[in-house]
Amino acid sequence: MNYLTDKAIHNARAGIRPKGTYEGKGKFSECDKHTGKPYNMPDGKGLYLLVTLAGSKLWRMKYRFMGKEKLLTFGVYPVITLKDARIRRSEALKMLDEGKDPNELKKAQKAAIEAASANTFESVAREWYEAWSANVSPATASRQLANLERNVFPTLGDVPVSEIRPKTVLDTLRAVELRGVQNTVLKAKTAVSQIMRYAVQTDRAENDPVPNLRGAIKKPEEKHMAAITEPVKVGELLRSIAQYKGSHVVRSALALAPLVFVRPGELRAAKWAEIDLERGEWRYFVSKTKTEHLVPLARQAVDILRGIWGLTGRGEFVFPGERHGRPISNATINRALQSMGYDTKTEMTGHGFRAMARTLLAEELGIDPQIIEHQLAHKVPDALGTAYNRTKFIDRRWEMMQSWADYLDRLKQGALVIPIRA
Repeated sequence: MNYLTDKAIHNARAGIRPKGTYEGKGKFSECDKHTGKPYNMPDGKGLYLLVTLAGSKLWRMKYRFMGKEKLLTFGVYPVITLKDARIRRSEALKMLDEGKDPNELKKAQKAAIEAASANTFESVAREWYEAWSANVSPATASRQLANLERNVFPTLGDVPVSEIRPKTVLDTLRAVELRGVQNTVLKAKTAVSQIMRYAVQTDRAENDPVPNLRGAIKKPEEKHMAAITEPVKVGELLRSIAQYKGSHVVRSALALAPLVFVRPGELRAAKWAEIDLERGEWRYFVSKTKTEHLVPLARQAVDILRGIWGLTGRGEFVFPGERHGRPISNATINRALQSMGYDTKTEMTGHGFRAMARTLLAEELGIDPQIIEHQLAHKVPDALGTAYNRTKFIDRRWEMMQSWADYLDRLKQGALVIPIRA
């Protein structure tokens, strides 16, 4: 028999326990002073409302299973109404008639919900990101997470990885593509594929749907970094660098850039701890290719580094920026080139020193492309499938780097240089 009424529940005074016997039909005898204890308002068949000292009203149901007394919780009143609580009681009683424990089913349902939540694309993506970000630079990791949060999570985030299909991913990428940011689309596509492969490896998805999108997303037109590759113009550039009126730190970075032709981010972040001036070596880890790299330093490069040692040698970075504890910014080299009159969109960029070296080393000095690619720290497998090795061709790379520095000196002086064909 049901005894509670909504009016009786609303009239219950929080923290005041009724004195005397429950009279049924939602009525209690007169209340006496506060006893300092919570109390129950029964409704029959094990269901009751627990009224706490703070005034909260919580639905509970007592029952017996396999000879043991147990307790079910249905939630808080009035979020769970009296009608809702009675429906849940009926469902629990039916399960007991079938020989099932209502609490075990509730635990199984809760576990299923938690498992589904842990296997959504966003939760798996953030788990993957924690491991992946440890092997890349903080800047790269930050850009990757921003791309996911802005372009992928809003549509794929709540979808279980086991339910993600090629069409699901394509719809997400097409929405980004409509904004005209093609490079961002391709980066998002790559990230989704890596995350889905991780989901497969951790047994939360059957396959990576991204390979099925081959050809569905347009590739952006390839744009090469602006670079000077004509010997006469290279000589003009080197003379402009020598006459640069900016800081000694930036002038030194500009002068070293063509001699070592590393990536701009690697040049600006060069640390004294990585450089051995006595041996003429610079060793560092390339985050882009996840390899250790060795740069043989020509005599001219060592002279430049010795020249700046007195200014920055006591610090961490070879080329420190204005902000304490940080190297010069990504834009410093390009801004310096612009101040010298070079258009960084059409003529020359900091990255262009790599293209300059690659072109002239092969075309003017006749260096074997394999040796050049190794010095550029490109992971290009050889005929035997062996990937980049920092010490491969090292003797020939030493010779190449000194020959290159000498060649640049001749260009800077305006000497006539006769190409050496391979």
